[in-house]
Parts: sequence; structure tokens; C-alpha cells
Amino acid sequence: MLQSKAPAIKTLQYLTTEEIDELLQNVEYIIMAAPAPKEATNTPIHFTIFLNTHEELPESIKDAVLEKFLEENGIKNPTHIMSQLAPVGFATTVQSTPMPMLLIQPQDIFSIPHTKLHVIDFLADSDEFDEVKNDSLTGWSYAYEE
Repeated sequence: MLQSKAPAIKTLQYLTTEEIDELLQNVEYIIMAAPAPKEATNTPIHFTIFLNTHEELPESIKDAVLEKFLEENGIKNPTHIMSQLAPVGFATTVQSTPMPMLLIQPQDIFSIPHTKLHVIDFLADSDEFDEVKNDSLTGWSYAYEE
């Protein structure tokens, strides 16, 4: 059986640090879901949660925040959990909101405008993200402060 692959998300431009600051006003967090590597059969979704804070969180708070996201989104079997301050850039695409990008490569950190946010990155499973599991789509959603 042939399986079609979703096209890569095309970056149109990167936001400047000033545009990032403006974008993040009143944002509580951003959750992103993408297909995990094929060998991660029990954890088919790569989740990244971008918390709109520039402060390092204590371990007990990190654990509580992760548990909240797992429970609220029906996420199970989290593995390979990374929770720390990290450089995050934003790119415009054809989507209505800019795409957050966890910057890992030194050349990206050096060349792409970014801010440091607390990022929780992990592999897991959830029945609430069928578009990711079944159609190999990547998506993100912004949650705003009330």
C-alpha cells in the first residue's frame, strides 16, 4: 500500500524579535503536534509546548504543567521529555498564525531572530490528534490569557 506524505510547511519569512514580542502579548502557550519518527510506533506524535515565560521553571512546576497538558489533551505514554528554556523563532507560512520553531542548530540560533521560552518537547500518543497520526499533518494552536 502506498502512503502519501504531507508536503513540508513552507516558511515565507521569519518574524523579527520585535514582531515576536508583539505576537506573544496575551499568549499563554502554544501547542504543536507533528508526526514522530516512524520507529516510534507507541508514541506516534511529536508534541512541543511553548510556554510564554522567559523564566526557568522549578522541577515541581515543570512536572505539574506537563501533567496538566497530558490530562487536558488526552495524551498518553510521554517519552523523551525535554523541559527547559530554549530559543524559539517564528515563521510566517500560509497558515493564519506564525509557526513556532524550536531552534537547535547553532547556525539557526545565530541566523534566525528568536526569543527564549520555556519549551516542553516529547513523544507521545493521543486519540485527539488524528490528523497527525493518520494524515501526517503538522499543526499548532495558540492559547490566549483570559
